[in-house]
Amino acid sequence: MNSQVIKFIAKALLIFILWYLVYELWLLPEGSLDEWVSLNIIGTSAGFLKWIGYEVFTVNRFIGIGEYPGIEIVDGCNGIAAMGLFLGFILAYPGDWKNRISFSILGICAIYLVNLVRIITLTITQVEWPQFFDFTHDYSTTTIFYLVIFILWMVWVNYSDANSFSADSKAVA
Repeated sequence: MNSQVIKFIAKALLIFILWYLVYELWLLPEGSLDEWVSLNIIGTSAGFLKWIGYEVFTVNRFIGIGEYPGIEIVDGCNGIAAMGLFLGFILAYPGDWKNRISFSILGICAIYLVNLVRIITLTITQVEWPQFFDFTHDYSTTTIFYLVIFILWMVWVNYSDANSFSADSKAVA
């Protein structure tokens, strides 16, 4: 196996372990980051749902429509863990730090927006197509969520490699 691949895997694994420890041992028990992100997603989703004509209610981390029970944004569903996974890939893969930071911010915003669409979709599905709620929650929205993370990482790999190649070409010339 190529030493660059081994280096990437080792770096990614170390970053994931560090992220896991920081998140599980400090951020999650402390709770304010998860609470803030969850409430932000609830508020933004509620605003959008009201804008398109639904009668929305929110209570703490719950969002719902009309008389339906609503859905709860628990810590595992607010996107923070996925953002950490995305950042691990970006930080482990070579690239210019300025570009890496810019792309990380862009990627976190994209993941946030995908999660927002996910929560809106789940809230509407509970009302409009309740028979599809479990499937939508367990498979389709989660698959799309992680597919977006993978696509973002592939964009970074191609972008980083293209910039690395052009920087190497300039250095040689």
